[in-house]
Amino acid sequence: MTGATGWPPLLICFSILRYNLRMQNIVPLHPVDYLVIGNLSCDLTPSGPRLGGTAAYSALTGIALGLRVGVVTNWAGEVPLDILDGIQVRSLAVEHSTTFENVYTPEGRHQIIHHNAPDLHYENIPKIWREAPIVHIGPITGEGKSLVDRKFPASMLGLTPQGWLRTWDGDGRVHIGTWPDALHELTKADATVLSIEDVGGDEEQIELMANSCRVLAVTEGSAGSRLYWNGDLRRFHALQLEEVDPTGAGDIYAAAFFWRFSATHDPWAAARFATHLASFSVTRRGLEGIPTREEIQTCLVEVM
Repeated sequence: MTGATGWPPLLICFSILRYNLRMQNIVPLHPVDYLVIGNLSCDLTPSGPRLGGTAAYSALTGIALGLRVGVVTNWAGEVPLDILDGIQVRSLAVEHSTTFENVYTPEGRHQIIHHNAPDLHYENIPKIWREAPIVHIGPITGEGKSLVDRKFPASMLGLTPQGWLRTWDGDGRVHIGTWPDALHELTKADATVLSIEDVGGDEEQIELMANSCRVLAVTEGSAGSRLYWNGDLRRFHALQLEEVDPTGAGDIYAAAFFWRFSATHDPWAAARFATHLASFSVTRRGLEGIPTREEIQTCLVEVM
């Protein structure tokens, strides 16, 4: 079947999406308060492809917090980016976005990677964004490693290195991998946030990372989070709410932590705020878990 142009409908849709991406990238850019660098993901679900990735969850949390937000990413346009309305997106057009699928079996969940988008480099960051107050490098596969050694002297540099701790086999099945340069690269960041699942629960690895980090926050799902700073360790309990979907909770935590830490220079207060705010996110599915104004205010009052 073809459309009025003689082209197949799917090709027409893809062409429109690619055109919209090009138009999006010629819109004049404005300064941002919070810059997220990392590939958006196309998540394959039984109900169709959905937008995902650290960049999506963290950027939307930044908007909810009242920040001006920019994203640098690779994106092929598999789904519209309408949900990112209000966020300035500098997207590099590629053939395929990083694409994941979660397969559920009696043995548990397996994650499959179907496509891996190209790397991101310093030259991809618009000059007007290179001195954003908060710069968040949030890889979902191996992108962005070279950015850690670049200078962001005017910024609070935050890392969520989940994507640098992933690998996959020939069938695309994702596994926990190694990060050979971790102890060197972690010293470059002002704060790092990762999940206990990112390292497969390896406490020895966490201790090594904590000794290299200025500030290290480790999220632990429904148990809350722990924070390492100045040789001290404190734990923060999550709010006990009914869990519907934990997807993106760690990315919401990271954005909330980086914002609060940048504003207060108090990592304990930032960890408490981020833990409570992320607790609310699991009560809704997917990107619907982005914090509401009321939830943010509630968590701010609790911290104060």
